[in-house]
Amino acid sequence: MSEVTRSLLQRWGASFRRGADFDSWGQLVEAIDEYQILARHLQKEAQAQHNNSEFTEEQKKTIGKIATCLELRSAALQSTQSQEEFKLEDLKKLEPILKNILTYNKEFPFDVQPVPLRRILAPGEEEHLEFEEDEEEGGAAAGSPDAFPARVPGTLLPRLPSEPGMTLLTIRIEKIGLKDAGQCIDPYITVSVKDLNGIDLTPVQDTPVASRKEDTYVHFNVDIELQKHVEKLTKGAAIFFEFKHYKPKKRFTSTKCFAFMEMDEIKPGPIVIELYKKPTDFKRKKLQLLTKKPLYLHLHQTLHKE
Repeated sequence: MSEVTRSLLQRWGASFRRGADFDSWGQLVEAIDEYQILARHLQKEAQAQHNNSEFTEEQKKTIGKIATCLELRSAALQSTQSQEEFKLEDLKKLEPILKNILTYNKEFPFDVQPVPLRRILAPGEEEHLEFEEDEEEGGAAAGSPDAFPARVPGTLLPRLPSEPGMTLLTIRIEKIGLKDAGQCIDPYITVSVKDLNGIDLTPVQDTPVASRKEDTYVHFNVDIELQKHVEKLTKGAAIFFEFKHYKPKKRFTSTKCFAFMEMDEIKPGPIVIELYKKPTDFKRKKLQLLTKKPLYLHLHQTLHKE
């Protein structure tokens, strides 16, 4: 075993233990972050095409399966459903497999498959690729995964502690109306709060993949907890909702459209907001409606005040 591979396995092992420790201590946000970071590293190694890898194709497949299990545990921590969860004790069975990956030759203990590494582009990047011709397998479309780190949907954060006289906002994303809703693959929504200059005021959150698609609607039915008291948001701030979906031919996750809600629209009850064409314009200077059809993002707001 080379020193490079030895160091790599030590880093993976340390990351695995950190995530499992956070998980066992009930620090779920930290556990999810650690699991998702490690899953990305494992996916990249499992699908790496370089010739200097010490891992065999079978070992890469096992590494990819461990990445899938990390994602399953991460999803279980974010789910309100109790059935069919991937449990911590299940995950811990994988630590010795990862540690001894170069000599492991038994059947993998869980019936899972490696998940393809997906590219997620920065705002505007997909516009340069949208008009490129589809390329052959292994061509430039496959790209270097290092330039496009994968992000696993489902990074919702818990509600902040209440403070006297301060208001917290829960936004339930109910559904989004799209004419081709049924064709969207693994759709999810990225939620961010930006000031007038497009600077983040709170951590960015991704919803899990949509719960179902029906006619011209993609249904989410998921709660977003705003990570700042409403009174502390700067003047002119807005809450953005970017609808994203996976494009198999291009092998990246792309923003399809976006919507936003300004501060004067924060009030309890249902609200529908208009959809705009990409690229996402966080400064709100050049807005183009996505469609003239009556298709919107449907939300429901709840205010919490001590």
